Amino acid sequence: LRLLPPGTEMSGSIGFGGMELTRASEDKMREFRWKKAALVTQGAMNSLTPVLTVGYQIAEVLRVRLGMAGDEARKRVAELLSMTSLPPGYARKYPHELSGGEKQRAVISMAVACSPEFLIADEPTSALDVITQAEVIATLVRMVRDKGMGLLLVTHDLPLALSISDEMAVMHEGRLVEKGTPERITTSPSHAHTRTLLSAFSLTARSGP
Repeated sequence: LRLLPPGTEMSGSIGFGGMELTRASEDKMREFRWKKAALVTQGAMNSLTPVLTVGYQIAEVLRVRLGMAGDEARKRVAELLSMTSLPPGYARKYPHELSGGEKQRAVISMAVACSPEFLIADEPTSALDVITQAEVIATLVRMVRDKGMGLLLVTHDLPLALSISDEMAVMHEGRLVEKGTPERITTSPSHAHTRTLLSAFSLTARSGP
C-alpha cells in the first residue's frame, strides 16, 4: 500500500491486477487504497476516534472515497455493520461502548466500506481473548468468501494460518523462505525455520535436510 515513511528504501516488485505498485504515482495509489486493497492494522481496534460514533467514522470513508452521503450512506453503514455481525444500531455507539471484539469488527466494516478486491489483515486478533479471536476470524473468513475478496493474513498463530489458508508463506528475518499449501507445509516442510515453527506448535513435521 506504500504507507512507509518517505525515504524508505524499497526493492523488488509488487504487482496487482497489472499495476506495478512500486512505481505507481501517488494519485494512482490513493485510488488503489480502499477501492482495490484495504488494510486492517495490528491493534486496529484502538484506531477508532473516541469522540465520534462508529457510524460517523464509517460514513466518513464512504463520503471521502465514494462521494456517498445522507440516507444512502446511512443505509450502507448499516449493511457494513451487519456484514460483520454487528447490529445496525451500533452506528450510534461510541467506541468506548463497544467490547474489544466489537471494535475490531467495526474496523473491519470500515476497511471493506469501498468493496476492495483484497484485504490485508495484520494480526487482527491481537489483544483479544481466545473466544473473541475465533469470532473475529470467523467473521473475516465468512465475509471475504461471501464477497469474493482475497485475504492476506499476517499472523504468528501457525495453527490458525493452517486452518483457514489456501496457500501459506513462511518468513524468517524479513525474508520469504517457503510457500505452499497448508497440507504441503505441514507434511513436507523444506526449510529449517518452518520445521522449527511446526515443532513449537506440536504440529506434524517430517525431518528434512
